[in-house]
Amino acid sequence: MAEPDVIIIGAGSVGTPLALHLAETGLHPLVIDSAASSGQGENKHAIGGIRATHSDPAKILACRRSIEIFSTWQEHHGDDIEWLQGGYTFPVYREQDEETLKGLFEVQHAHGLEIDWIGPDAISELVPGIAAEGLRGGTHSPGDGTVSPLLAGNAFYRRARALGAEFLFHETVQQIATRNGRVTGVVTDRGTWSAPVVVIAAGPNARAVGATVGLDLPVQPDSHEAGITEPVEPFFRTLVVDLRPTPGSANFYFYQSRHAQVVFCLTPDPPIVGTDIRETSVFLPMVARRLVGLLPRLRNLRVRRVWRGLYPMTPDGSPLVGWANGPEGLVQTVGMCGQGLMLGPGLAETVAHLITGELTDTDRTILEGFAPDRDFAGTEALK
Repeated sequence: MAEPDVIIIGAGSVGTPLALHLAETGLHPLVIDSAASSGQGENKHAIGGIRATHSDPAKILACRRSIEIFSTWQEHHGDDIEWLQGGYTFPVYREQDEETLKGLFEVQHAHGLEIDWIGPDAISELVPGIAAEGLRGGTHSPGDGTVSPLLAGNAFYRRARALGAEFLFHETVQQIATRNGRVTGVVTDRGTWSAPVVVIAAGPNARAVGATVGLDLPVQPDSHEAGITEPVEPFFRTLVVDLRPTPGSANFYFYQSRHAQVVFCLTPDPPIVGTDIRETSVFLPMVARRLVGLLPRLRNLRVRRVWRGLYPMTPDGSPLVGWANGPEGLVQTVGMCGQGLMLGPGLAETVAHLITGELTDTDRTILEGFAPDRDFAGTEALK
């Protein structure tokens, strides 16, 4: 194996597309992951939602680029990654949610998002059978969509390999190696690999990896459960987000996939902090009540399976991306806050530009928003 130009720790939602983008520039990246193959960490736990509908300019811009990559992938490369551009819909039943969502339009429109307020009838057309009582209307962003996390991740992996990127699996990074204040590579349980640039893209393990060079990365995982039903005749295309809190959950969201199955998830309240990914007996009754309450026609659907994954959270709900405040040559792309799939391709392109020194104005805006040394004073409204 030739000596790599860049070592990426983690073959997930950011690490694998980063290898692809770096290989496109002619660099030789090496990706190291303890799992058996690409995307076997939190990437495979994602439900597939891809939105640029955020309140933070950095997230909007990164996800707009991700949508461009996802939506044109089959045209450019031939792989069907099950991209479905059905948009995101936020039905609103509370005045406070209406005020919050309308209050985001200025920044969203300023950064190119096609999103508007629509009335109750339009919401009912997008989601036939949705509960009508108290429905005030909602927002709809038709450019957003869904994708298969497994197919997309495998497509990025195959393309990266074809361009010369190398991957080592079943290998665990034990130490980021340094000399005289700069990185020199990594030490794994199988050997030592040298490179002038090392990228931490280790998902929920980022804090432990950073600690090997004295970095205290403010990334704390919490767990979320999701599920999928049997197929049913397709009757809606949009991903639906209900912002209303109920006991045990802050919000929940669902969509109907290309295979006509309903995929669903919720945000636990309070958060379930830690790395436990065992399914619980609490999730399904809680989310079923929410699903049937909002869309009663789902009451007879049978659930095929449930699963649980980790959201590597930061204090303000946005990632930490850029040159690390540590040894020279160390890049961190950590704390995706459960949005690694939607941020990954676009954000990876920005990180590739950071490494090659070819930043655009858009890249600078993204990196400013995700700066590792920011003060964490605010919170992303749609995190």
